[in-house]
Amino acid sequence: MEIVWMLLAGFALDLLLGDPRWLPHPVVGIGRLITACERLFRRIFPDTPRGKRAGGFFLTLTVVSVSTVVSAAAIYIAGLIDVRLKYGLEVFWCWQIFAARSLNRAADRVREEVEKGDISEARKYLSWIVGRDTAQLDFPHIIRAVCETVAENCSDGVIAPMFYMAIGGVPAGFFYKAGNTLDSMVGYKNDRYIDFGRASARFDDLLNFVPARITGLMMCPGAALAGLDEKAAFRIFRRDRLRHASPNAGNPESACAGALGVRLLGDASYFGKKYRKETVGDDLRPVEAEDITRSCRLMLTTSALCLGLMCGIRALVFLLLF
Repeated sequence: MEIVWMLLAGFALDLLLGDPRWLPHPVVGIGRLITACERLFRRIFPDTPRGKRAGGFFLTLTVVSVSTVVSAAAIYIAGLIDVRLKYGLEVFWCWQIFAARSLNRAADRVREEVEKGDISEARKYLSWIVGRDTAQLDFPHIIRAVCETVAENCSDGVIAPMFYMAIGGVPAGFFYKAGNTLDSMVGYKNDRYIDFGRASARFDDLLNFVPARITGLMMCPGAALAGLDEKAAFRIFRRDRLRHASPNAGNPESACAGALGVRLLGDASYFGKKYRKETVGDDLRPVEAEDITRSCRLMLTTSALCLGLMCGIRALVFLLLF
């Protein structure tokens, strides 16, 4: 039952406090480790496609292993000192691994600028939370981009780490977070990372395969709790979830599009290069700034439902075994 209480406390702290900037964050440490290891392995392996793929493989292996082992060792040592210190460290890291409130805040900041009509500020704040080029986006494209990233990060930033921590505690959460951070830093299809980042991108796809589908499914009842269209969410999820170039992102994004009653995705530009993308959802109405608020509400209700589901399963397994 320890993991159940850890998840409940960590999620509650995330909703209440978010990620205070003055606190050291483990993802920052993982990011610095990635940067250092990238420099190391680029020096060790030859600058050829095969050499880059090998270097990227060892980058992924090293970062994920170090992140998992260090967190597990720290928790173990804390338990030797005092069991209360161990529980406190687990709850603290669980809180930091979740990203629901910070995602909500970031999306809301863009919405405020859209409502003010300040497109330059809206583009700037959007660029902080998406990987695509934002300099030429108009307001409808900005709104859609925010709704898409809220839906995708409902899985990546909340439910996927919740899923892994429900299985293996905080070390499993770090295992996931390391893989996800690797993908966000080196998993690009540009000249620099098309080979070097391949292992990281594929590892992230594997990590998110189950959580993304859980998120998409749970967004359907989550839509009902959020006052949105749960029937359309399930219909569009079933119809459009495989239209995305990613094997995972289409699951939550299609359910979100259905719940909102709008069309999401479509062509986007990354590093100055335009990529053709299919759309998800039906174009029933134009998007509006309030859709950002609705997508955040859907993210929170879905997260709460998944938390109850995973804690309930974990508690049931504990009762059956003990």
